[in-house]
Amino acid sequence: MTDFQELRFSRPGKRWLRQNFGGKETVRQVELLGGRGQPGQKSWILSFSGVDSVEEAKLLIGSSLLVREEDRPELEDGEFYTRDLIGMKVFLKETGDLVGTVVNVFDNAASDLLQVMLNTSVGAEDMTDEGVFNAGSSGPLVWIPFVEAIVPDVDLDERVMKITPPKGLLELNVRPDGMSKKEKRQLEWKERKKFQRRLIAAKKQLCQLEQQHVFHGFRHGEKDQRDVLADQIVGLNTKLFQQAMRNISEPGSSKSLGLSEFIRDNATSLTRNTLSVTADSIAMGEIEERVDESLLEDGTQSISKGKVAMVLVVNAYTNEGMQFEPASAGSPSGEDTSLSILKSILLDDRRFVKLEDRAMMPIIMICPTNELKSIEELFSEQDYFSFDRDKVWFLEEEKLPVIGPASELACKHKILMKSPWEMLQTSVGSGGVLSLLGANYMLESLSKLEVEYVEVLSVNERYIGGHTELCGFVKSRGGHVGIQISADRMSSEEAYDILFSLEYLKKITKQIDKLHFYMIPATSSHVEKIDKEWIEVSPSSPNAHEFYCSIYSFLSSCSVGEVCVMEITE
Repeated sequence: MTDFQELRFSRPGKRWLRQNFGGKETVRQVELLGGRGQPGQKSWILSFSGVDSVEEAKLLIGSSLLVREEDRPELEDGEFYTRDLIGMKVFLKETGDLVGTVVNVFDNAASDLLQVMLNTSVGAEDMTDEGVFNAGSSGPLVWIPFVEAIVPDVDLDERVMKITPPKGLLELNVRPDGMSKKEKRQLEWKERKKFQRRLIAAKKQLCQLEQQHVFHGFRHGEKDQRDVLADQIVGLNTKLFQQAMRNISEPGSSKSLGLSEFIRDNATSLTRNTLSVTADSIAMGEIEERVDESLLEDGTQSISKGKVAMVLVVNAYTNEGMQFEPASAGSPSGEDTSLSILKSILLDDRRFVKLEDRAMMPIIMICPTNELKSIEELFSEQDYFSFDRDKVWFLEEEKLPVIGPASELACKHKILMKSPWEMLQTSVGSGGVLSLLGANYMLESLSKLEVEYVEVLSVNERYIGGHTELCGFVKSRGGHVGIQISADRMSSEEAYDILFSLEYLKKITKQIDKLHFYMIPATSSHVEKIDKEWIEVSPSSPNAHEFYCSIYSFLSSCSVGEVCVMEITE
């Protein structure tokens, strides 16, 4: 999808609104009834179906209106959409030397100006919410007039343009710091305004959930402390929090279908779509003779051609009878253990993807907050373990606030505060992976890389993943989900290896209301504001609840015929 003027605003029909809920971007369908431009202004007055009051209209503040890319009007020869130019590589026509990358396009009345970042590769992480690259990310910037005499060749298919700049043009307007003071001030002002809009929207969501006490810290402390609170509020996935609160308030709705129950209840139906392999055969790159050898070939081709992406989840919690405890979070020994396990897995191509296939495979790392930086450094030190660094992403795990018991008067659970300026939060478990992938444009990025399957798995010492059999088996059965099981994995909700078709994963990540949460008792120290004083609470028995959600929540809305099971035996 993309955004532009006349078609977006004037023609009635389906549109999509991109909105921010607690720091998470969402896209939903709306019906545009009509629109008209305001004379002499660059603004429009729009009418949407279902938006009939000022209060409802205020909820749309800060949203972006989108249409499908294929619905864009066709352009005349020599005309281009701005968004199609951003990200293009720029080469000197005479020598073929790389100049840089187009990071923005500006309307300069007489002609457009291309803002080009010299000799650097700009990734998706440098793009802002409006689809514009962050000019301050790295590399010096230059201005190039977008006229035929200077930019004679533009190839949209190859995503390159060739230029013939006059002598001295590139050197004339380059600045060592990349931006003028005026540009920096404008960018900072724009970012502050955008953050304020997001903060207002997030605070409104928390008010609707009756959690206004979270804002008390804004009246106290230093500016940097208040900024921490603002960042936390904006970063909170209020939509997910609302779903979790809804689950625990509706009796019988919070317990989801687990893997063991799903396989037990559908044993007969799953027989055709079940494959048994031995751990030794996988380790040796072999497969049992009774299985069609084409499974290996199909899976191998998919992986070697970059059709399979990998999501590795470094768990922050261990599961022992559903009593969750931090896995040595923050301790040096705990960090060393998790990093050493991850490192040993990635260095062993018998347990993981073969080295020769890694350059084509996108990989997403989902990590606990306290280990994110260490894991990024590990990849950098190991030359990204032979993966293409432009196809490696690092995401912080999904977290939700810890809540206290429901009060007798309000019958409402309250978010507990770690300090006046910080909510007490914990990981929501493996189910948070689905929410996280759906909220960070990751699946859209994988789609542009022509990925067809995404394997999501937890990292543990007995890990065996990235094998070709599972992918080949799912393809041969025309399935959308492949689940690897073994005796130890069946007993743990936090040890999983699941292959999704990309299209099916897009579908379930948009269905946040299908995720099921339930509460885990916890003993949590926190602070409370009582009679204008902050009181520290240090309980000796459970006084709080943490939210937990399993990645297998999606099974409750999944057709049995779409699921394939690969059982690993000793």
